[in-house]
Amino acid sequence: MDIVLIGGLWLNGSVWEGVASTLESLGHRPVPLTLPGQGDGAATATLDDQVAAVLAAVDAAPGRPMVVGHSAACALAWLAADRRPGRLAKVALIGGIPTPDGRPYADFFEVRDGVMPFPGWEPFQGPDAADLDEAARHELAAAAVPVPEAVARGVVRLSDERRYDVPVVVVCPEFTPAQAREWIDAGDVPELARAKHVDFADIDSGHWPMITKPAELARILAAAAEGN
Repeated sequence: MDIVLIGGLWLNGSVWEGVASTLESLGHRPVPLTLPGQGDGAATATLDDQVAAVLAAVDAAPGRPMVVGHSAACALAWLAADRRPGRLAKVALIGGIPTPDGRPYADFFEVRDGVMPFPGWEPFQGPDAADLDEAARHELAAAAVPVPEAVARGVVRLSDERRYDVPVVVVCPEFTPAQAREWIDAGDVPELARAKHVDFADIDSGHWPMITKPAELARILAAAAEGN
């Protein structure tokens, strides 16, 4: 199966190298994306440009792919379900949730000079970054690509309720499946509360398991893909 891999804020497609190699060994075709504005030099990229890049990867797949979103890019994976509900086999959400309709994509941190730079490690102290050693933190921060303002503050638009028919697996790194279920049951994740097929997978890692536990994450994604 084609497995489209979308990294979160500040990440380009190279972050998936370890995951991709294991997925290939398991018989799948990984498609790591470098999104417009996050590694291709397009400083004026918009959220619509990133959505178009994801849809192009979906449309290029020979069969029905699984789309994987990490962190903020869980919203991009869910937008793919909204735009191509009949084309997707499944959506996998790693360490994040879908952004509801009408909300900004990722208006989380300060924007300076038209971009949202990596804010340093202070906001991620605790479970998010507990499994990243100093070398890994330095490497991730050094490679971080400032996200264009028109991406981060772009407004998510969802319109096709057939997205709720697309099966979802929530991969839980710095939180547990039990916590994720509680958030959904409490109404804090309205998109997943309406989804008809939601499964959960636990991984004992921080917020960036593609860096700290790539092989384990790949096996979780392969199992999700093969469960269709």
